[in-house]
Order: sequence, then structure tokens, then C-alpha cells
Amino acid sequence: MKKGFLLFITMILLAGCHRGNRLLYKAENYKVYGNRVVQGKYKAKVISPTKMTSDYQSPANENFPNFIEFKFAVNGKDNELPVGVNHTFLLTPDKKGVVKLPMIEFGQKGKDETQSNPTGNLSANTKMEIRLDARNLMKDFNEKGFHEFSNGSRIYKDDFKGIFIAGNLSPLSWDFDNLATRKQFQLTDPDGDGIYTITVVMNPYEPENFTAKKWSLKNDISRYPQLHSDIPLVDAMYNLSLDETVKDIESDGTFRTGESWPGVWTRDVSYSIILAYAYLEPEVAKTSLMRKVKNGRIIQDTGTGGAWPVSSDRSIWATAAWEIYKVTGDQEWLKAIYPIIKNSVDDDIKTLLNNRNHLMMGESSFLDWRKQTYPIWMNGVDISQSRCLGTNAVHYHTLTLLSRMATMMGDTTNRYEQLADSIKADMNSQLWIPERGYYGQYLYGRNNFSLSTRSEALGEALSVLFGVADTARVRSVLEKTPVVEYGIPTIYPQIPGIPPYHNNSIWPFVQAYWNWANARFGNMAGVEQGLAALYRPAALFLTNKENMVAGNGDFRDTQVNSNRQLWSIAGNLAMVYRIFLGMNFQVDGIKFTPVVPKAYRGSFDVSNFRYRNMDLSIKVKGFGDEISHFSIDGKDSKEHFLPGNLSGKHQVVIEMNNKIQHEGRINLVTNRFSPAAPTQVKLNGEYLTWRPVKGADSYTVYRNGKFFQMVSDTSVRIPLTTRLAEYQVETRGKADNSFLSHPVDVISPRRVVKVEAEAVASKSSLDYHGYSGNGFVELTKSKNRKLVFHFTVNHTGKYTIDFSYSNGSGPDNTDNKCAIRSVNVDNYFAGVAVFAQRGKDEWSNWGWSNPIQVELKAGKNTLTLSLEDFNENMNGEVNKAMLDYMRVRPL
Repeated sequence: MKKGFLLFITMILLAGCHRGNRLLYKAENYKVYGNRVVQGKYKAKVISPTKMTSDYQSPANENFPNFIEFKFAVNGKDNELPVGVNHTFLLTPDKKGVVKLPMIEFGQKGKDETQSNPTGNLSANTKMEIRLDARNLMKDFNEKGFHEFSNGSRIYKDDFKGIFIAGNLSPLSWDFDNLATRKQFQLTDPDGDGIYTITVVMNPYEPENFTAKKWSLKNDISRYPQLHSDIPLVDAMYNLSLDETVKDIESDGTFRTGESWPGVWTRDVSYSIILAYAYLEPEVAKTSLMRKVKNGRIIQDTGTGGAWPVSSDRSIWATAAWEIYKVTGDQEWLKAIYPIIKNSVDDDIKTLLNNRNHLMMGESSFLDWRKQTYPIWMNGVDISQSRCLGTNAVHYHTLTLLSRMATMMGDTTNRYEQLADSIKADMNSQLWIPERGYYGQYLYGRNNFSLSTRSEALGEALSVLFGVADTARVRSVLEKTPVVEYGIPTIYPQIPGIPPYHNNSIWPFVQAYWNWANARFGNMAGVEQGLAALYRPAALFLTNKENMVAGNGDFRDTQVNSNRQLWSIAGNLAMVYRIFLGMNFQVDGIKFTPVVPKAYRGSFDVSNFRYRNMDLSIKVKGFGDEISHFSIDGKDSKEHFLPGNLSGKHQVVIEMNNKIQHEGRINLVTNRFSPAAPTQVKLNGEYLTWRPVKGADSYTVYRNGKFFQMVSDTSVRIPLTTRLAEYQVETRGKADNSFLSHPVDVISPRRVVKVEAEAVASKSSLDYHGYSGNGFVELTKSKNRKLVFHFTVNHTGKYTIDFSYSNGSGPDNTDNKCAIRSVNVDNYFAGVAVFAQRGKDEWSNWGWSNPIQVELKAGKNTLTLSLEDFNENMNGEVNKAMLDYMRVRPL
């Protein structure tokens, strides 16, 4: 008897050991097992369901090159040298271990700057001393009142805030968008002699920046559903994620965005709720969503150019709110969210659509750090006009949900389904790339638009999950969108010269949506790789990080990173519920469609799952992508559906078919960078010229968004025209092409109609500089709410109208004070003028609004610029710009 019992115990232990040693996924540089993750010399191990250890160390300080590129930045902007031209030095420490660079003259590359490649490594915490001779800059300020940079832009003495340094080696970065806020990179001139200095500690090593060595459960997670599976790693990852969930719930009953990010952010909390928290924390989810409502509308968080309408993905809130309704069946919640969504969508329709197509305008959803995913020349206004894949998937889904809600609420003015269908049609006709088999990143440009052929991971996943793609395109997207060894990169290929954050990165929450899409539509190869891409970093880092570098899977070299990032946690939890259990919440119940790769075979048992008036236990047994047997409380059901009107305790048991019907495949690629876009593109007489790009095979010149010429030289002859022509240049590489360059306008000056703002309203008395004519006009909520421009054109036809303006209400990359006005031409609504922020207190920094294309009749025409109710921005108090003049040009 005793021997038999010992044999039984031994068999159990051996079975557990076998499950732990089971290889779940093997990549070139890492392996994921049932109880551990191994990457090179590093290992993360599961000790128990509530305890793990890891000896992972970031390689960031190893092989740090001794060659640096950097430039100086007045007011933190990329303006000292031409784009793509940098100071270059070999870093050679002296006997004291300090690197002392020779004096550098502002705006000039010195004779010592000949090195182009590293010759060795630099030790950690090496000091680098820099001296900058900025006396010519100060002289210009004192004598002319401004300094003009090589790109033609000006900085006025009154707007000067300091000189900063940006560069390619840590701790420096090329993040010009946030540089002005990082005072540690500001040079100083304490004696006022025009010689600025700074000491930077290169290759910084700070032990606290590295990950924890162990994790053990610290919080009470007993109120959550409990998971017991045959994969110890999955159980530990689940419990770690619940542990971090508890930490991310604030005392006021809202979700915190991450360890480093306090407060509720609209898109972060919404994407998190959709993935996991609608069913795990519905009340906290409700409170968090309502925190992001103001004036009966969804709040667009601070962002590029002053938030909405530059960024416009706030409507993802609607999908999150709807998911909560599907889970809870709460009719009062539905009544509360319907008018909020409707008000927001109605404003979006008036503001984000124009006569170009049916695609909604606005920045890529969640990719709100402009130079990370956009061409460097695009400012807030340009970005506001882009038509992005992910953002349009969000708007499409919002409109379909709103149409359904309107019907449920008895609203007979429902007009949303038709617009949703139009967006879907234009996404499939204008964003699809047939030769690549997936959707492009966005349409971008000014008066003419081109498609960026980069993939955009979240947008690809949402297009699949939200029903934008048909059956054939779904399979194509899942099998052909590029993925790298460590997961699906946010965009692909990467942009050269831009440090990892959104560029050259993998975000776990995006990976989770990608995994979900692969599971729902039967691409098992994508599920297997995607699960490993989520579990590897969470196990090695012992936290759900915000992001990681696409090239090496490390967390350290991204521009910003946070532990226990809410949507990363939600993504980890979603792997259990959305994939292994296959839970799809519907208005009247739960549809189950589990997907279990063969390597994860066994059982997944979830108990204490609270759903409406039920306490559920759910068991999934076996592996495969189809159900062979489904029962509720022992009674068979062919529907694989749990009705939502039951109450009490119930048990759902699902047996899989132990077959993989759809193996699928993935498009595994190396982490590649596109060529750089041409810079200094300009008109020299009859020729368009640009700087040569290293590694370019040739160049393609585009005229009005269409092919014009392909050349191997760096110039092309172009004709002068009586109608506006926009020229752009693309670098062609061996595998990929670059973004298109900054548009160069070509038109006879005689064909341009110009109306000064001070000719139609009283000019401002503010002491700003650099304007045209005799002055400028203030646009505020109380001043000049309506301006009327009268002008004459010689010919009937299509014209483009824009405005020279300034907006110093905030920086160009954040805040919420984008100015907005409505444009009516000859008594019909023509669109919305966007006056994005251009720099904090930089009221002498003039630029162009978005172009508005209109049909004009020959002779006299009238344009009205007015502040309407739907022009309210996210700030509510400040909606302000300085208006210089209006420009009208024929197309």
C-alpha cells in the first residue's frame, strides 16, 4: 500500500516536471518553456504560481560605441544644422577618464569632425565636456532681433529660451519634441560671454534602472477569477498580472496608467478595458471612463499640436463602454454612454471629414509622438490631416456601435451606419496595398496625399477584429504583415535616425490585439509566436513593461518605459480569456471559441468568474482550434454559447478537437530600416535639388502625389506652372523606400491671392514679430469670433485656401490648446481650419494652417472664418491664435 502511494506521488511529480520542461516556442535567440524562459545566458524561472525569479540584465551598457553624433537645438528644436547633418566626434577620454571635445562654433561643422565610425567602446559613466561658441547667435539677437537658421526659419530674441543638445548615444536622444522639457540637456552660459557649456555623463549605469530579481505575490487577488492550468508559466504570468492590476487601481476607484504614469488616459484605459477589465473590473472601468468625459463629450488626452482634432482616437472610449455593457447588461450604463458617444461623434463628423474622401482625419491611434512614426517635416497641422489605418478602424467601429445603440434607444435620426460603410469602403480602396497583402500606415501630404506603405500593427489587428477586412484580406493580413523575432513591431520597416519608442519597438498591448486577431481567425502560427512574444518579456523583466526594442527585445533603450503598464497587464490577462478560453461577450451572453496551441495542451481551469448574476467555473481541455464537445452543467450544447439570463453557479466544460485545422503562417523578417528621406529639397531656378542620401539606389520625384520622374542624380528640371504643383522626392533603397520629402510648392507668384488679416479686422497691439504686412489679428473666444474675407479670382475652378498663423499657447507635441475655426465659402461649409500649437510662448513662430480645397467662381468670393460651438477644443478656456493673412491658390 505504502509503495503504491509513493509510486502515485512519483508519477504526479514526474508529470509536473514534464509539463514544466515542455518547449512552448523556440526562436533564434530565446526559448519559452512551460516553467521558464531562456534567452542567451539569462533565465526566468517559475518557482510556484505566485513566485518567479529572473537573472536578466539589460545589455545596454555593453559594447557602447566610442563615436557620437549630436547637434545643438535652440529652444529644443532641430534647427542648428540642416536635417541629417550632425557634429561627429570620436570619444577619447584623457588620463582622468574625461572626454573633452574641442570648441564648437554654433551652426558650423569643425575641421576635427571627420570621424564616421566607432573604433572601440566607451566605459560606463564617462564624462563628456562640451563648449559651444554661440557668440554669432547672440550678436544676431542684439543687432537684428532674430537669428535665421539654415532652413530659413527664424528665432526672435524675445522667444529665445535656451540651447539644448540632442544626440544618438545614451543619455542623449534625437527626441526634439520633448527636449525643451529636459533641463539636464540644456547648456549654460553663467558669465554671459556667449560660450555655452555642458557636461554629459555618457553610457550611464544605474543599477535601479534594471529589473527585479524576483517576484512574489504581494496583494490579495482572491476576489478575481482563479486560474489553474497545466502550464506553470501561464499561471504565474496570470497571477503576476492580477498582482499588478491591484497596484494600478487608485484610491479614487480609477485605473492608473502605469507605475510611471499617474492618472487616467482615454486611449490607454479604453484599450485596457476592451482587452480585460470590462469583465475583471467593470466598476473601476466605468469610473475610469467617466473620468474622461467633459461637457458631455469624450476627452482627447493631451497630444501633438494641442490634442483634438490633431489626435482624434478618443472614440475608442465608445468600444470600451460598449464592452462593459455587453458584459454587465446594465441598461442604465447604456443610457449614460449613448449621448456622450453621440455628441463626440457628431463633433468628429463636422471636424474630421472633408471633401477629399470618407476617411476620418487625425493622428495614428496611440502613436502620438509625431517624429516617432511620421516624416520629420510633418508638424501638428500636417498630422491632423493624415488619414490613418488604426484611427479609421476605431472611427468605423464607433460608428457601427453608435448606429446599433441609436436603434436600441429609439433614435430615428440614425445616420451613422451609412458613414461607417463609406469609411470601410475607403479604407479598403485607399489604404490596402495589394502587392504586400496588408494595409498601409496612412495617407499623408498637404494638398496631395500619398500612402505610406509601412505596416502599422495596431491598425492591422483592429482592421481584422473590427470587420474592416473581408475573409480573404483577413488571412492575407495575418500571414503577410511583417513580424520580427521578438513580436510584431509597431511599424515596419523602421525609420532611420529615430530612437526606439513607437519606432523600432514592440508594445505588449498591441501584441495582445494581434494575438487576439490571429486566434479569432485561425492563424495558429501567429498565435504561437504571439504568445511567446508576450510571455518572454514579462517573465524576464518580472513586470508588464510598456514597450521594448524591436531589434533585441530589451526594455532599456526605449525613450520612455514604465513597469506595470496598464494595457500591457490587460494584454497578458487577455491571453487567458480571449484566446485559451475564447470568450466573446455579446449582448445576450458569451460565445466561446477557444484556441489552444498543441504546445499548451492540457487543461485551463478558471473558477470564481463573476458574470452578471452568475458565478462561473470554466474548463478547457486538450488543444486545437475547434470545439469537439461543449457542456453547461453537464448538459451538451452545440451552440457553444452561455445565455446571459442565467443566475447562480454554473460550470462550462469545453473539450477541444485535439487537431490544428488551420496551421497558418507568419511573415518573419529581420528588423529592417528604410532609407532616410531626402533633405534640403528646394527649388533652385528651374531645378528641384536635394542632398544625396547614403545608400540610395535612385530617387523618385512625385508631382501632386503622382509619379513624375525617376532619377539617379540629385536634381530634376521642373516646369513653372500657373496652377499650384507640389513636388516631393523619395529615396529608393534595395528593399524599401523612404517617406516622401517635404512638399515644395511651385506656382507663379502672380496667381497667388493674398488677403491680410488686418485688412478685415483691427490689428493686434501685441509685440510679436515676423508677420506679413502691417500687423496681425488676434483670434480668441472673445475677440474676432467671426472674420469676413472678400477676394477675387480670375477663373472658375478648384482652389486651395490656407492661413498664416501662430499659436504659442503650448508646445508643439502636447497640451490641449489647438485653435479651431470653421470656414464657410460663399455661404457653404468648406471645412475646419486647424491652428495647432507651434511652441510654448512662441507667438512669433509663424506657419501654415491646413489647406482647404474649394470650388470658386470667377470674380468676387467671400470667406467667413468663425468660432462655432463644435469648434470647442479640449481645453475649453483657451482657443487662441494670431492670424497673419489668408492665401488662395489655384489647383
